[in-house]
Amino acid sequence: MERKPGRNIKAVWLLKALLTGYIVTGFLLLILALLLYKLDLDEQKVTMGIIVIYVLSTFIGGFIMGRLVGVRKFFWGLTLGVIYFALLLLVSIAVNHSLQSNGTNIVTTLLLCAGGGMLGGMVS
Repeated sequence: MERKPGRNIKAVWLLKALLTGYIVTGFLLLILALLLYKLDLDEQKVTMGIIVIYVLSTFIGGFIMGRLVGVRKFFWGLTLGVIYFALLLLVSIAVNHSLQSNGTNIVTTLLLCAGGGMLGGMVS
């Protein structure tokens, strides 16, 4: 009889996948900062780069989570994307002491993070 992993194991897997996503985010943001410094990018290109970084990071995290869990991969990828966004929002509020963008941008970022994670989970 095959034993299913418990909640503690899935929580550890979720933390590992989130950590991987944030490491990818940090690395890609460093590359974007270097490109901004060297190429003098305008605001629109930097904003597009940040969006791509969010989606790519949650995709990779969702992919890893889907590989680890093996069942209901899209759900676990979606969960990872939502938690990724929630932590991102909490850090932003802690640093800025308020929300710097309007509700539309916040919802759009939530949808991009959740969609990236879900897509990563489905592809895994």
